Amino acid sequence: MDRFAVIYATLGLGLMFGLSGVGSVIGLVSGGNAVVGALRKRPEIFGTTLVLSGLPATQGLYGFVAYIIYQGHVSASMTLFDAAVVFGAGLGFGVVALFSAIKMGQVCAAGISSMGSGHNVFGSTLVLAAFPEFYAILGLVAAILMAGLIK
Repeated sequence: MDRFAVIYATLGLGLMFGLSGVGSVIGLVSGGNAVVGALRKRPEIFGTTLVLSGLPATQGLYGFVAYIIYQGHVSASMTLFDAAVVFGAGLGFGVVALFSAIKMGQVCAAGISSMGSGHNVFGSTLVLAAFPEFYAILGLVAAILMAGLIK
């Protein structure tokens, strides 16, 4: 049973940082592609578009933070319940971060494209990008609170 618990918990850790990292990569690529297109029209907006294109990276960082919090709980002596908490936190947070980063990248890409067309929407895009970010933060907080269930 101990081996199963460790395997189960380790899968949760993998989902935790893996899904959040994949979401960040997809979101970053969306933003980066939009920057490349916008710079063809307006090369002077590189700095502001760089900021927007980099925002989806935060979900991957949150996944790494959650991983650090949970990896110390994984041991050969852990119970199946504790392993289920790690797995549940990993799956729950990982899925939230995956979709949050992808959708944030789409919001940022739309703003970047608009900036490339000459519109001053940096501030508005930043505010709108905060909405999917909020759910990644809630997911991280929920995962942190779930760590309190581990004995």
